[in-house]
Amino acid sequence: MKGSVSILIVDDEEIIRNLLVEHLTDEGFEVAAVPSGEEALKVFRENQDLLVITDIRMGGMSGIELLEKIKKIDQEALVIIITSHAALDSAVAALKVGAYDYIFKPFEDLEQITNVVSRAMEKVRLIRENKELMRNLEQQNLELELSKEMFRDLAVRDGLTGLFNHRHFQDLLAMELNRAGRYQRPLCLVMLDVDHFKIYNDTNGHPEGDILLKELAEILRERLRDVDTVARYGGEEFIILIPETDREKGRIVAEEIRRLVENFRFTGGESQPLGRVTISLGVAEFPGDGTDGTSLVKKADEALYRAKNAGRNLVVCSSE
Repeated sequence: MKGSVSILIVDDEEIIRNLLVEHLTDEGFEVAAVPSGEEALKVFRENQDLLVITDIRMGGMSGIELLEKIKKIDQEALVIIITSHAALDSAVAALKVGAYDYIFKPFEDLEQITNVVSRAMEKVRLIRENKELMRNLEQQNLELELSKEMFRDLAVRDGLTGLFNHRHFQDLLAMELNRAGRYQRPLCLVMLDVDHFKIYNDTNGHPEGDILLKELAEILRERLRDVDTVARYGGEEFIILIPETDREKGRIVAEEIRRLVENFRFTGGESQPLGRVTISLGVAEFPGDGTDGTSLVKKADEALYRAKNAGRNLVVCSSE
């Protein structure tokens, strides 16, 4: 078969249809035929890779009408018009509408038909290759964007929990502090740490410890708002940034998180010194406890340290 695109013959004269089908099939093309423009349009909607060869004058939909409708479906579709010598004006009109070429009937030189069809088929092949190239380029661009997004995500995310990592959190903290300072709005920072995590790992194994950290990350994600930021600060330590929130409201949020963790049934939690998995939390506030990231983190860390010393499973504010 010459080329990989089928040809659709459209003519209401059975003799013409059969002649073209037989000749083009003998030439190695894959050919189908229908007797009307309406049927041709239905076939074309199902397979837009067809090269259409249509008579210009038919009962019902004319060849010009069929050409116009095909072009609305696919502007690059190729249509060859069959006309008579006496209707040359109609052929010229068809070219203006977008016909690729025309052939005269009665067919005095079948080789001429072969030449016109071969040129059209070559153009259709090139169009198809171009479309395929564009699809491949679009797919490659999509995959490239996905890869870039994945690498960007890897650069800012903790590999175990999926939370933001320490470095990216510092960038976000700087931005939020700048915004809070500009609009003179409060902001809370909460640091939390899993109590007796080393004992948990030694008792249950490090794989279970990893599962615990992932489950804890999910608890934090579900409780916090979209505008809040939570990150894995390092090891079993997490940090939460809560915009538009003063110290007392920050304490309430921290206390809710503490209770959620205390009541969650982590595997092996009963072996912990407190009889369950718990966390300790330290709360600091902007601007009362500091106006820069370093000071605020230091105050929250000191409050967390006091919570640990006071027996763990506690929330302590920096002002206490």
